[in-house]
Amino acid sequence: MAMTRVRPGRPTMALFKPRSRPERLTRAAVRDTAVIDWAAYIDGHRVCTDSVADAVRLIRDGRLDAGDEESAGFVWVGLHEPSAAELTELAEVFGLHPLAVEDAINAHQRPKLERYDDTHFFVMKTVGYVRRPPEEAEVVETGELMVFCGADFVVTVRHGAHGELATVRARLEERPERLALGPAAVLHAVADRVVDGYVNVAEALQEDIDEVEETVFSPERTDEARRIYRLKREVIQLKRAVGPLAGPLRNLTGRRFVPDDIKEYLRDVEDHLTRVRELVESYDELLNPILQAHMTQVTVADNQDMRKISAWGAIFMVPTAIAGMYGMNFDHMPELHWRYGYPMIVGVIATICLTLYRGFRRNGWL
Repeated sequence: MAMTRVRPGRPTMALFKPRSRPERLTRAAVRDTAVIDWAAYIDGHRVCTDSVADAVRLIRDGRLDAGDEESAGFVWVGLHEPSAAELTELAEVFGLHPLAVEDAINAHQRPKLERYDDTHFFVMKTVGYVRRPPEEAEVVETGELMVFCGADFVVTVRHGAHGELATVRARLEERPERLALGPAAVLHAVADRVVDGYVNVAEALQEDIDEVEETVFSPERTDEARRIYRLKREVIQLKRAVGPLAGPLRNLTGRRFVPDDIKEYLRDVEDHLTRVRELVESYDELLNPILQAHMTQVTVADNQDMRKISAWGAIFMVPTAIAGMYGMNFDHMPELHWRYGYPMIVGVIATICLTLYRGFRRNGWL
């Protein structure tokens, strides 16, 4: 399926300096460009070029270098945390709206779908469940993924460490018939990747919530309040990412530039999103009674401790009172000069203490 160009060809060499294709990057690597990957796709097949400018010229001018063969398709450019200058340079090439470019640079947007002329701007939140020191606690980290989708181009802008699209591009390139459907196929694949990330995080949260629930209702005394509050915060983080995406994703299925075949897949992604949203809502409802049960157990345990302390205090009060009475050193006191006075007092103290101990033990105080 060939894409029809809707914009006249324009010179692009002055706008984009030729760049060598970047190597696979690690987190520690220092980049001189935010461009992760790019390619021109003609009838679903990838055409590698030496620079982004060559890819754009191949699609829009219908030629590469000095060739005269006409071509049609779209360009897919992927960026990671671009600077304002880099994104502005792309905006000049693809005609991106300044407001959308500003949103993509700032990267503090809610999930949304907006249209600027013939370009659609789609914003999604990415999530990941990672461990952080010093307690090695698992937390939900969020990022953002913006997609500029036009008739002959797709520009993906990623902020954060999650939601990488290299695997998405590789899987799409294995299915040229899907890529031949145009930029909407890329938009569906990206949305599907993001929602799959929601599913993975939701499943990881489910495991942690089940573990906390089992610990709270175990006979052993534990202090899980901090962990429960942390899980509630992670659920809220996930809810902020999942909830607002439902509306834009639903609106996307009604746009004309999306082929009917892609609309079916988008509805499937929407179903997955709905399932995740329901799971997140259930997590929030489940954590509240778990927290209340834990606080009730803490209160009951404190009351038991107070009863034990009170019982032992009552037992030790008996020898303290008798010893204090005989420690007043009066000359005339009962059994003070009797030969068996001391053993008798010790026996009385032991008898009273043992009686109290058995009584408290029978009543469950000790």
